[in-house]
Amino acid sequence: GGTQTIPGGPVASQEVIKLLGTNGGGFYNANSSHPFENPATWTNWVEIFLILMIPFSLPRTFGRMVGSRKQGYAIVAAMSVIATASVSLMMLFQLQAHGTVPTAVGSAMEGVEQRFGVANSAVFADATTLTSTGAVDSFHDSYTSLGGMITMFNMQLGEVAPGGVGSGLYGMLVLAIITVFVAGLMVGRTPEYLGKKITPREIKLAATYFLVTPLIVLTGTAVAMAMPGQRAGMLNTGPHGLSEVLYAFTSAANNNGSAFAGLSVNTEWYNTALGMAMVFGRFLPIIAVLAIAGTFAAQRPGVVTAGTLR
Repeated sequence: GGTQTIPGGPVASQEVIKLLGTNGGGFYNANSSHPFENPATWTNWVEIFLILMIPFSLPRTFGRMVGSRKQGYAIVAAMSVIATASVSLMMLFQLQAHGTVPTAVGSAMEGVEQRFGVANSAVFADATTLTSTGAVDSFHDSYTSLGGMITMFNMQLGEVAPGGVGSGLYGMLVLAIITVFVAGLMVGRTPEYLGKKITPREIKLAATYFLVTPLIVLTGTAVAMAMPGQRAGMLNTGPHGLSEVLYAFTSAANNNGSAFAGLSVNTEWYNTALGMAMVFGRFLPIIAVLAIAGTFAAQRPGVVTAGTLR
């Protein structure tokens, strides 16, 4: 028989760094599905814990920093509700038997490591797309249509439940600003958050934050689909081929890194387009958030009255 060389190295230490920092770049091309990175079911759950640990801890840190722990707990609760709903739907869609082969085995086993199984892989896929990690222990492109939709929706929601290290927290805070502002319009009260008034400037910056990423994703996808040379990189035709292109730009613009790998993106055009999506999708929202923080920092805490909506 033939011989095979499998490179070794400090895989374990790099794996922890990869997951704690929600980076996602694996030591091996197979990422966390490789047995040297993720050998057993229990290590799979350790990796899921590492992915979620810091993002779920930061809201409590925020509550302590602003002197109101209940604010942090409210953010954690909102994150938990979204994450629980996402995991539940993912499990439902992946454990359903649709098609000849899934019906025969009772679930969607294509692209799934047998040592993990469908359920464990589904939870990992949810954790990696609810955050900005992008590490994978299964093949997202092989998920059921609705299961793949959940992974894409997690990123398109803004990766806020719990999101990346830091980015998930500020995403939820921008959502809170919009929520308080809309609620203030509905009841006719002055909207405030943490004692700071929400003015048109903050709303414009918050709107910019939310509009930048969809604009990048949809523009990149539209341009790619309009170019015959780039459509040739789609290994699947029809709706799933379109989903692969949309997933690529969604993942890049949201700083995730996972992929529907049925798309050949190692071309000059895709490398440039996706690289630009990464840069603008990462830094433009950060600039908007820093601008919001600057306007709040410049304000003096307001006096709470009967007309204040907090």
